[in-house]
Amino acid sequence: MSPGVDQAGTIAATLVGGLALFLFGMEIMTRALKQVAGESMKTILARMTGNRFAGLTAGAVVTALIQSSSVTTVLLVGFISAGLMTSAQSVAVILGANIGTTLTAQVLAFNVDALALPMLSVGFFGSLLARRSRHAEIGRIVLGMGMIFFGMATMKAAMAPLRDVPAFLDLLGTLDNLLLAALAGAALTAVLQASALTAGLAIVLTGQGLIGLETAIAIALGANVGTCLTALLASIGQPREAVRAAMVHVIFNVAGVLLWIGFVDQLALLSQLAAPEGASTPRHLANAHTIFNVANAFLFLGFTGQLSRLVVWLLPDRPETVEPVHVPRHLDPKFLDVPAIALDAARLEVVHLCELVRRMLDAAVPAVVSGSPFEIDRLRVMDRPVDLLHREIVGYLREAGLRRLPEEQSTRLIALMRIANDLEHLADLVAIGLVTSARKRIEENVMISPQTAAMIGRLHREVLRAFDGIALALTAQDGGAARDVREMKAGFSRLMEEAAAHEVVRLRADAPRRLHTYTREIELTQTFDDIFRILRRIARTELGVFAIRPEQAAAPADSAPAAE
Repeated sequence: MSPGVDQAGTIAATLVGGLALFLFGMEIMTRALKQVAGESMKTILARMTGNRFAGLTAGAVVTALIQSSSVTTVLLVGFISAGLMTSAQSVAVILGANIGTTLTAQVLAFNVDALALPMLSVGFFGSLLARRSRHAEIGRIVLGMGMIFFGMATMKAAMAPLRDVPAFLDLLGTLDNLLLAALAGAALTAVLQASALTAGLAIVLTGQGLIGLETAIAIALGANVGTCLTALLASIGQPREAVRAAMVHVIFNVAGVLLWIGFVDQLALLSQLAAPEGASTPRHLANAHTIFNVANAFLFLGFTGQLSRLVVWLLPDRPETVEPVHVPRHLDPKFLDVPAIALDAARLEVVHLCELVRRMLDAAVPAVVSGSPFEIDRLRVMDRPVDLLHREIVGYLREAGLRRLPEEQSTRLIALMRIANDLEHLADLVAIGLVTSARKRIEENVMISPQTAAMIGRLHREVLRAFDGIALALTAQDGGAARDVREMKAGFSRLMEEAAAHEVVRLRADAPRRLHTYTREIELTQTFDDIFRILRRIARTELGVFAIRPEQAAAPADSAPAAE
């Protein structure tokens, strides 16, 4: 085998190895950033309003945190699918996402070769020896950055000999056509799903003098188009609103590239003027990348309404399909990569479960006190959607629990699991306990008196009030409502005592089938007592994970929740 072939094989192996190190480093860093910045991402996106500047800032900050505009857009698609925002609200966030990606190019433009091995060492041993999970994730962020820098250095070493290979120089010469260079950047990013890698390669090529600044800028512009593929793939099978968000990403990036492709020379000149005197070509490329994305974002920011209407025109609403009530609304698998957001989605799904159980409770008294066999069977059947949705929630929380979770998130996961289980148990008390009692009432020809029905109605209303309290605490993530439910114990106990006294009086009454009637009535009151105990247990769980309102936090010590 000739020396030329050996050299070509060595160069190819080194180049591919550098690419692999870069991509693996990006994966490690991005995964760790999602863990560390998950709560911040959730807070930033939750506080985003219809204000387009706030949305632009949110998109830039979130993307800078996780270093992937594709991931930001995929998350937005999931939020829209889950009903957490509309496609119109997402437009400004998508515009801001491209600004956040410019941080990678700015960092890579520095001569970071000397930092690679020290960062690898610090990151590896830091993550290995860390006692807290958050510190371990920070170590993995440093480790990932070290691998990215080492991958860049490896690619530089691989490409250095290529300056003397005519065939390779001829191949790069075809990229002097800026449109072809942009298409190459788009294709490479679409295949590897990493615009940062395309930017890194362009920086390496310019640093080695293999391509000019204008060609490198065109490649970077094309990378913005290639990154749209992830969002489009994520939108397949999603609701129309989610597909529109992905389409906004495509339109914005494609239109921005078409707008600037004829002004690459001017963009190159502007990037050189923005750099300090004597700055390297990679710095000029990073500046061009930043200028392009920032200018585009602010240019299109004034047309967010028009963009939104355009995608509605391109993708009109489809006839609505009625989803079964047990189908999850919020449990998007894409959220599992960001546990903080996945747990918030699970919380919203538990709120959905609350809605189903609330309907059962609302229908319980009319059915069991005086309902027909058909109404009783309908009450029993209402438990089936609860069981199915509960199973989906538990499965989703299990998947989230397989990730590395900080202690706070683990506590929240366990709490959500307990609340979901308690709600499912509560539905069983209605579907089994109350339904069985109602069927016996019909079989034994028992008639519940108006006075007893009124007493059961008071218990029922108090249970519903407690249920609404735990649902409010779960929805608002505010322990104040949960504390209010805990403090309902004394009032409910008095109602139970009144019910017991009433039943003793009714037992002495001269009425037909008195013993059978007494048994059925006691079953009903006891079941409501069991339901109320479960609701107080849920409230206690909520108090353990949700923040207390400031005025509640100042409550005296003797107002602390009592043990069951």
